Amino acid sequence: MHSILVTGGCGFVGSSLAISLKRKYPGYTVISMDNLKRKGSELNINRLRENNVQFIHGDIRNKEDFDGLPEITSIIDASAEPSVLAGINSAPDYLLNTNLLGTINCLNFAVKRKANLIFLSTSRVYPIRHLEQVKFEESPTRYTISANQSIEGITKQGISEKFAIDGPRSLYGASKLASELLIEEYNYLYNLKTVVNRCGVITGPWQMGKVDQGVVVLWMARHFWKQPLSYIGYGGEGKQLRDILHVDDLFKLVDLQLHNFDEMNGRTFNVGGGPDISVSLKELTAICQAITGNEIPIAKIAENRQADVRIYVTDNSRITKLTGWQPQIGPEKILEDIYLWVRENERELASVLR
Repeated sequence: MHSILVTGGCGFVGSSLAISLKRKYPGYTVISMDNLKRKGSELNINRLRENNVQFIHGDIRNKEDFDGLPEITSIIDASAEPSVLAGINSAPDYLLNTNLLGTINCLNFAVKRKANLIFLSTSRVYPIRHLEQVKFEESPTRYTISANQSIEGITKQGISEKFAIDGPRSLYGASKLASELLIEEYNYLYNLKTVVNRCGVITGPWQMGKVDQGVVVLWMARHFWKQPLSYIGYGGEGKQLRDILHVDDLFKLVDLQLHNFDEMNGRTFNVGGGPDISVSLKELTAICQAITGNEIPIAKIAENRQADVRIYVTDNSRITKLTGWQPQIGPEKILEDIYLWVRENERELASVLR
């Protein structure tokens, strides 16, 4: 019988995965643990309980908060301070204590309970200077990856796991990479079964989007409530490109990993929408306008911020070859899902997203 702990379980990704697991496997015990620090995370408590997911108010920074948990067979570590700007204009303590000390507590708990661990890492482990060396072409609405590249690990399909890892990447990315290194050691020294997913932009309903994290939801919310936005960096044209992944497509992968651990044990995978599910800010604007019928003022700020990246697209080849998994939900459907969620929960969400 499976008993699964989801840390960050009231966050967007954690709550979505926990609810999807319980709906697909009603006989499983699914426990969500969260400190409820992020604004809007408290809105997920009722959703969890309505789907028979157990909620525990706990903080992964405190190892004592793990002590009272029941038997666990698998852990999905979806907890994080997810902002790439965290620690740049503020103290890094919460970021590092959550993203690194929290991982250590999860690892020690997993060893103690002999539980498997799926760790949700980030594409931000790849250094900024190397990403900025990716050769690109420019079209009227986006930057695209050029076919001719001089750096290993980058093709028209995107960034693969072979991409260079040396160099600064942001404190957020560094905290996640440090966690990955510890996970590798625990896998080797303690025979802990682990999988690491380096996720790109994950999005969908129930993401409490902000300027520094959750940009797809932020874009739709600003169009929905007719509030202004800005294209920031790279001349202020909005051509920066990202691939985006619906959280339901991520669940399908995590489901495969949970039930095929021996095949994937000790592996690290790049996980994202890939080139077919990519969108620039300018294209995101056009989709939001088409869905909402609203046009909003968008300022142009030419200067880049620290940690900005022109292009990131995920090469999913390794995980696709091993499992056959490929994301299915395209940008238009992703934005439609977000729009319907905002419209149906407008009163609750106004104080969080508006």
